Amino acid sequence: MEKTIWTIILGIAALNYLFRMTPLLLLSRIQIPPLWARWLGYVPAAVLAALIAPEIFLAGGKPALTLENKNLLAAIPTFLVAVKTRSLLFTLLVGVASMILLNALD
Repeated sequence: MEKTIWTIILGIAALNYLFRMTPLLLLSRIQIPPLWARWLGYVPAAVLAALIAPEIFLAGGKPALTLENKNLLAAIPTFLVAVKTRSLLFTLLVGVASMILLNALD
């Protein structure tokens, strides 16, 4: 039983390494057009927005653009600090402090 588990873990690790290394090895030899490289630069921000937006704007799978939505209220000062300071640390601190404050007021 234990040998089977280790075989599965090592097999999954090898496949994971293969899937991560193959694009790096292939793309390192190809010159990416500047337009494509610029487009790829927006992918992390788009993925992050797609992950965060439902947590902010939805409650129970339905749109919640009300003052009762604590996530939305906490996102407002957090967004303003992020735009103003461009500091991940201050943005995180303001976001956490906002949620603590809103939960304490509840």
